[in-house]
Amino acid sequence: MAVIATGFFDGIHRGHRRLIETLVQCARERSEPAIVLTFWPHPRMALQHEARQLRLLSSMEEKTGALKALGVDRVEVIEFTRDFSSLTTEQYLRDIVCGKYAGTMLVLGYDNRLGSDQMKPEETAGLAARFGLETTICEAVGRISSTSIRTALSEGNVRLANEQLGYEYSLKGVVVSGKQLGRTIGFPTANMQLYDPLKMLPGKGAYLTKVRALGKELYGMTDVGDVIETHIFDFDEDIYGLDLRISFVERLRDRMDFSSPEELKNQLAIDEVSAKNLIFGL
Repeated sequence: MAVIATGFFDGIHRGHRRLIETLVQCARERSEPAIVLTFWPHPRMALQHEARQLRLLSSMEEKTGALKALGVDRVEVIEFTRDFSSLTTEQYLRDIVCGKYAGTMLVLGYDNRLGSDQMKPEETAGLAARFGLETTICEAVGRISSTSIRTALSEGNVRLANEQLGYEYSLKGVVVSGKQLGRTIGFPTANMQLYDPLKMLPGKGAYLTKVRALGKELYGMTDVGDVIETHIFDFDEDIYGLDLRISFVERLRDRMDFSSPEELKNQLAIDEVSAKNLIFGL
């Protein structure tokens, strides 16, 4: 027996968190495990709907970690295939939620649509009752969705994205060698190669970021372009080949082209002043 929530939950944003908190609360009240059924790959990828353009807000590792931190007991990943996508809501409830995972209660989001017939939550609740499955439907938390957050990020509006997520959007990767231009002009940078190439990148430009490296929490400014490179303030240690996590705080400016290293250096000096003014204002 278990209390179950089901969905892709990309980013675990504030709306998702409301649902997961309800899931965990209901599970504790019933002395049953709280289980999240999620999918991989993303349905749009499996069905080839703009698959090449789609980028995700969270890796499976990040998503699982966030769900567990919110109190979920088990995260079950279901392979999303074309055959799976053909299941109706009735089949999904009967065979998966009730059958395979012994669900006794289903927690739904206000726009949670299940099955190939895309039933609305209220319709799903009525159908679930036939199987003895209780349901609760969570209210919306503003106009928040994974899609709206991706849009904000693509426009470089990391402040709005962070507000909707409920935390600062971050990227994680390994530090790789670059062209070393930054070091020659007094602004050495750590170039990042993402661990998950499907992670969404903010729109091209310069950003104030929080940086975690060598177990330290620091600030820096990150340029997102063809590469992701971060100048870490007050830091001059060798971190090639090591983990790096950057969290986006605020956009400093749009992406710019420079005619000379000197012009780049002057702009970076301006960016540094802007970034540190923001830091002092936090």
